Amino acid sequence: MFNNLINGFNKILDRLKKPGTVRERDIEAVLDDLKISLLEADVHYDVVNQFLSTVREKSLGAQVHKALSPSQQILKIIHEELTTLLGSKSVGLSFKGTPSVIMLVGLQGSGKTTTAIKLAKYFKEQLKRKPVVVGVDFNRPAAVEQLKILAESNGIDVCNAKTRNAPKAVKEAKELAAKNGNDTVIIDTAGRLHIDKELMDELKELKNDFNPSEILLVADSMLGQDAVNVAREFDGLLDLSGFILTKLDSDTRGGAALSLFNTTGKPIKFMGFGEKVSELEVFHPDRIASRILDLGDMMTLIEKAESHFDKEEAIKLEKKLRKNTFDIDDFKDQLKQIKKLGSLSGLMSMIPGASGMMGKLQGMTHPDEELKKIESMINSMTKKERQLPDIINGNRRKRIALGSGTTVNDVNKFLKSFDHMKKLMKHLPKSGFSGLGI
Repeated sequence: MFNNLINGFNKILDRLKKPGTVRERDIEAVLDDLKISLLEADVHYDVVNQFLSTVREKSLGAQVHKALSPSQQILKIIHEELTTLLGSKSVGLSFKGTPSVIMLVGLQGSGKTTTAIKLAKYFKEQLKRKPVVVGVDFNRPAAVEQLKILAESNGIDVCNAKTRNAPKAVKEAKELAAKNGNDTVIIDTAGRLHIDKELMDELKELKNDFNPSEILLVADSMLGQDAVNVAREFDGLLDLSGFILTKLDSDTRGGAALSLFNTTGKPIKFMGFGEKVSELEVFHPDRIASRILDLGDMMTLIEKAESHFDKEEAIKLEKKLRKNTFDIDDFKDQLKQIKKLGSLSGLMSMIPGASGMMGKLQGMTHPDEELKKIESMINSMTKKERQLPDIINGNRRKRIALGSGTTVNDVNKFLKSFDHMKKLMKHLPKSGFSGLGI
């Protein structure tokens, strides 16, 4: 996420980390670099100028803080202004009426259908609500069927409307909600390749008929500052309550995220990564600012761990490690748990300094690809080999390499690393995993 922007900021911050005082000409040089990085990230031009003007004013007029060096003060200012640019603080959802109606709007291809299921899953698991989804995109072939399949495979209630009229379909969904005790109706509206009168008339009719608690624009983050033009059009006609940014796993620039709030005054409420329905996060401006500056995002990492790891399982794992009975089957189970948190590269972005470090490891295997190789090797082992890795001799290593599409050297490296990890983990402090609170 935002790799180009992170790399650009890393170079700028390296300049600030040099010893000595920071002079006015140093600040101007930093601002010039910031301007280039932000424009290359496709941030809206007006937003860039306003951001630089504020950073310049605050940096030149910064009060001396005894606990911070001049460079640290400038870094603090940049972080504060980035946070402001992103919306200052997280803004929650509003639920009014029974059932509450949440309307998702956006252009075709922005990811509305997948986002509808992600949002429903979030409501169900995190907010303990009982949502039902309804698709009213009758123009795109199989759109309603796609929503139905995704909903049913993820345990989400879905309304199979008998009509192909959007308002009537939503009315059916509300009637179903009243019957089944659903407290939230999520509408997956129609999209177009571009904004047109027919689309907007339908959306305005839905708004007038059902008075949604939230009208959220699902915006493709890869559009960059073009997302601003789309947002302004939808906001002008529908008075949006906020945004859900999608495809952030593919967005290396960050222009949309840094432009939307400043140009519309409406908050980004969620951000989506990839196609997995679990890959949706609440948008926290301060945390995203920290990620952009490679300062990490440990709070989100901890929250992810708390929601995905079972404390009792962690205690059992700790006991196995201490008794030296932890085997490759146990390791495989832990890999499955880690994968629930998202991609390794995404997790790395939450660790302070990790993004900068990853940027310097050009040419090396991507961490997610390395994980796939390890899984392939484990799957090529017999049950006995996973339980007793010491029996894996030369011939077995050749067979495992052949079966997993890797090399004997890869197998050797994994087994050596596994053995080393076991020895290290055995000597964990008493608090161990159970002390992590997960």
